[in-house]
Amino acid sequence: MKLSPNFYHERVCLNVLAGSHQNAKDIYKAAESFIVVGVLSKNYPDLDSAIADMRIYAQETENALSVGLGAGDPNQSTMVSLISKVIQPQHVNQVFTGAPISRALLGQNETFVNALVSPSGTVGMVKVSTGPLSSQSPDGIVPVETAIMMLKDMGASSIKFFNMKGLTYLDEYKAVAQACAKFDFSLEPTGGIDLENFPQILQIALDAGVKKIIPHIYSSIIDKQTGDTRPEDVRQLLSMVKKAVN
Repeated sequence: MKLSPNFYHERVCLNVLAGSHQNAKDIYKAAESFIVVGVLSKNYPDLDSAIADMRIYAQETENALSVGLGAGDPNQSTMVSLISKVIQPQHVNQVFTGAPISRALLGQNETFVNALVSPSGTVGMVKVSTGPLSSQSPDGIVPVETAIMMLKDMGASSIKFFNMKGLTYLDEYKAVAQACAKFDFSLEPTGGIDLENFPQILQIALDAGVKKIIPHIYSSIIDKQTGDTRPEDVRQLLSMVKKAVN
């Protein structure tokens, strides 16, 4: 399984949620394929139904599928790994401790596997205790450089920095972006990103020199009536990306 050559526009790939199969096709088209389409494992009652439905999503988006946890729920970690083993998607969302399990079960290095780390309240430090058990334990706070090296050891592709709560942790985010650039690691800013703050959040990562950036823009662009992500908002996001990288 190979990643699409159109996976990124320059250094940026959008990550948005699909509310339906048709919505997935619509937003994939709206993003001109510079996207991975998120489908949450938490939305399914069991593994078999998740696999069956995500196969369809993968087929309809040229495998631009991002297997999600669901609001970073650590209890979905194992299910995400088991789905990904079968589906072989382009992108996998994981908690910090789940990333090596997903990588091992995938059996290849092509799929992009992120790992969730959280703001710590201290610039240059991140919380890595985001797994099913560790998240219920005293916070594990480590230097962001250490977190990156641990994730490289474990076969992860990027830091998923969640929950950013928009611009709340801007100084911490800048430090994470700088570390990702310095140590050649990818970055996925997540949580509270909308059409207003997206350009600033993206620009920080670009200015830091991060090679691959996958911003997650979720609830702010979802139609509350239908549950679908608005294709027109995806087009607007892509326009912002093109403006920022050109």
